[in-house]
Amino acid sequence: MSESFATLLDENLGTLDMQPGTIVPGVILEIDNDWVTVHVGLKSEGIISLDEFRNNEGEIGIKVGDEIEVALEAVEDGYGETRISREKARKLSTWKMLEEALETGEFVTGKIHNRVKGGFAVEIDVVKAFLPGSLVDVRPVKEAPDIENTIQEFQVIKLDYKRNNVVLSRKAVLEKNNSEVKVELLNNLEEGQIVKGIVKNITDYGAFLDLGGLDGLLHITDISWSRVTNPSEYLNLGEEIDVKVLSFDKEKLRVSLGLKQIHNDPWESVQSSYSVGGIYEAEVSNITDYGCFAELEQGIEGLIHLSELDWTSKNIHPSKVVEMNEKIKVMILEIDHDKRRISLGLKQTKPNPWTEFANKFAIGDKVEGTIKSITDFGIFVGLEGDIDGLIHLSDISEDDDPKKALDEFKKDQKLSCIIFAVDAERERISLKLSE
Repeated sequence: MSESFATLLDENLGTLDMQPGTIVPGVILEIDNDWVTVHVGLKSEGIISLDEFRNNEGEIGIKVGDEIEVALEAVEDGYGETRISREKARKLSTWKMLEEALETGEFVTGKIHNRVKGGFAVEIDVVKAFLPGSLVDVRPVKEAPDIENTIQEFQVIKLDYKRNNVVLSRKAVLEKNNSEVKVELLNNLEEGQIVKGIVKNITDYGAFLDLGGLDGLLHITDISWSRVTNPSEYLNLGEEIDVKVLSFDKEKLRVSLGLKQIHNDPWESVQSSYSVGGIYEAEVSNITDYGCFAELEQGIEGLIHLSELDWTSKNIHPSKVVEMNEKIKVMILEIDHDKRRISLGLKQTKPNPWTEFANKFAIGDKVEGTIKSITDFGIFVGLEGDIDGLIHLSDISEDDDPKKALDEFKKDQKLSCIIFAVDAERERISLKLSE
């Protein structure tokens, strides 16, 4: 390589006037449905699309206060904004890692996507790479081996940053792994066996453990019975842990490991511990656009759908109702043992304002309220218990064009009304103007 990537990166980091292309540290200030706001030490904050932070499962693995590296795209542009990119920063960081791997001979981990002309397309984090067909296996193969959409280790054999060219070898990894020690270890392995392993590498999808000369993969889904979004929160590099051998392939030198399988599956006791209609304490474990997840105990998690969060607040983001790690009371609405799913309700643990209103007032009673909104079909009036009642357009005026009568009313105006009908189950209250 005519000009090393490390040199290019050092030059960027040494730029003190924050020019576009500079890699800078930032702190996450805010996360909304579409954007992440990041403070990078400039007059204006930068924003990054939320999609840049999604993992392969579509989950968001960041929170407010996290420190990240970003690349400056535009500093105080014509609209007074600072444009930044996490993807570009990740790309530069990955290239530096690849160059170090080329120099040291250390293996890198990537995902093989599909067959292309002459070999395979590979993704190392956010960098595209090429695996020549001649370097796929230790033996010449006439047909492509079954490695598409698999996670593999590679040796970096060629880099060209300016041309965006990365060439890898899987063959070199296999040659190194095909040792007498590994073969002996594999011959002594049994499915279900408990072995000790040292955490060698932690990735977004799990961790690689050294079993004494043979590497095994501990997938993210096998770390804990609870939801795991970041394996580094559960594992530390260099630590020794006990794991269970789930499966192994002697020919491909692959070992699948499990950590959660050492402990009893909490779902085995769900039927005896929980019942539909029961109220239990839980902890908010994840917040999404469609609701939130709450953990009843380690490994037992249920979904509180948006519609089951609050009796009156229907169109707000769940984060306005609950917070991460908040302790809440929930009611179990449904248990599906086959699919290992639990439906929870938060509003069911609180008094139903519609039922309370129906019990307190009768048809014909006079009530006071405040206009919440005015629509083409009537007026919504805020009532006791933070619920709304509707005065239908036909009940506002007997004129040929009753819509004209709506002009006489304003938002937040106080009204005296008479209860015309109450349907607590459908959460509907019909009102008429008081004479």
